[in-house]
Amino acid sequence: MRNYRMKGVRSALLVAALVGVAAHAQAQTDAPKYSNEFLAIGVGARALGMGSAYTGVVDDVTGGYWNPAGILGVKGDLQVGVMHSEYFAGIAKYDYIGIAKPIDSSSTIGFTFIRFGIDNIPNTIDLIDPSGNIDYDRITSFSTADHAFIITYARKMSIPGLRIGGNAKVIYRRVGQFGQAWGFGLDGGVQYDRDRWRFSAVARDVTGTFNAWSYTLDQRTVDVFQQTNNEIPENSVEVTLPRMLLGVARQFRFGEKFDLLATVDIENTFDGRRNTLVQSNRWSADPRVGMELGYANILFIRAGLSTFQYVTDLSDKRQLSMQPNIGLGLKIKNVWLDYALTDIGDNSVALYSNVFSLKFDLFKKSSK
Repeated sequence: MRNYRMKGVRSALLVAALVGVAAHAQAQTDAPKYSNEFLAIGVGARALGMGSAYTGVVDDVTGGYWNPAGILGVKGDLQVGVMHSEYFAGIAKYDYIGIAKPIDSSSTIGFTFIRFGIDNIPNTIDLIDPSGNIDYDRITSFSTADHAFIITYARKMSIPGLRIGGNAKVIYRRVGQFGQAWGFGLDGGVQYDRDRWRFSAVARDVTGTFNAWSYTLDQRTVDVFQQTNNEIPENSVEVTLPRMLLGVARQFRFGEKFDLLATVDIENTFDGRRNTLVQSNRWSADPRVGMELGYANILFIRAGLSTFQYVTDLSDKRQLSMQPNIGLGLKIKNVWLDYALTDIGDNSVALYSNVFSLKFDLFKKSSK
């Protein structure tokens, strides 16, 4: 038993080492801190209601996003998850669909699709012709959208309670007919259960995710950009740097029908100082805490805190702010309906978003 525990610890340390090496290598470049940020929003109202402290407790199709090892919790022949939410008064649309299917008793595969986009953006390049005439009929529209296609594989290890998984993800970003980018990246994840404790480690963009941008601008667009003092974009490569998420959770039981799940995640970044609770010139840590109270495995109440940041008000007083999140869940047979109320803006303005997600299991009909 001791050997099993040591092997589990070594596996987690190996993932941490990979992230550390990749982070150090990528830190030598001029990569931006914020790249592919649409992948930082999260999927599933259950996770969002718990403050995104979810890498250790995820046990369903959303593991393709949170922790690839988590899809091993899928019990049906096929599990499907969907979510739709809107931001900035409905201007931006965020959509998710995921599927996961057990291959055998030890392994599961999954697929995740995420889109964050803004549609019907007016294109006023030709509003004014070279002679100075205005013609509103020349206004067209375009969309800008970010897409992620994620393939997940997870497997149970011979060590009791240990699960590992990996993601291969393709990123496609498009800005109308003006430019597009293709990218590729890898994630790795580990979950380890011991009694009522759950431990996790996730390495995102472990080797760096590279987006190659290419632009196609006609001469008319270039002329307008120059006349309006706008920068003309050039083909380039954008790198998403690695990050490490560590999680721990504990389940408590009260009587025969009540369960309480408490969880903490810490997101570690290695690209310089960020406005997080713990920060330094090389490493920053962003903690998240969440809880879920369940009744008879049917009704669930959730809450969480995330995005701990120091803000300075108009009187130059520096104080700590945080993002509150709450949620509800209902499970009826093989269907889960989840809701989250999450603050995505400045806490003082109270910009809240209502998020709904649906998840269901499909079972093969038994032949008789």
